[in-house]
Amino acid sequence: EPVTETIIRDVRAVGGKLKAVLLPLDRNSPFGYVSVLQEDDVEPSDGQRNVLNQLRDWDLWGPLFICLSLALILTTKAPAKQTSHVFTTVFIVMWIGSFVVTINAQLLGANISIFQSLCVLGYCVFPLTVSALVIAILRCTWFGTLWLDLIWLGLGFVWATRVSSIFVGQFVKRERRLLALYPVFFFYLLLGWLILLF
Repeated sequence: EPVTETIIRDVRAVGGKLKAVLLPLDRNSPFGYVSVLQEDDVEPSDGQRNVLNQLRDWDLWGPLFICLSLALILTTKAPAKQTSHVFTTVFIVMWIGSFVVTINAQLLGANISIFQSLCVLGYCVFPLTVSALVIAILRCTWFGTLWLDLIWLGLGFVWATRVSSIFVGQFVKRERRLLALYPVFFFYLLLGWLILLF
């Protein structure tokens, strides 16, 4: 297979996973994936199965690109003497935070691989990356106020947490889902705090 075909295939796969993260609702049912999270043995619809299968087929190119994008966006907003510290902090928080969330899910009985979880949690940071970009752009205008930053950050946080909970909810038993989602909440909260801080 030529290298260009491999690159195009990988770019399409990353695009498909980003689409699954940005549009997580199943349009065939009124509440999307609510039933997937609330029932033990629910049979997902074809649309739900397609999105979940896309996210199960893991790769680390997309999360790496998203992590680098977030780190670069926050680096441009940081003071000149702190740029390398900000870049390193975002990079470390994202990868170690994903690793801790994964280990927690595995300790709670989830049958999920580390790379699969790193992939999903990394893709789910994309709404926060978009929020960071919008906040950085708004700070260059007279719209750059704290309450608008909080609104954009809140939207990105809720979106990222919701999409992550859809996926993590598939692998953890119903009575342990709250314990599995608790660190996910704090992981995205920490990333959101870094976005607001810089």
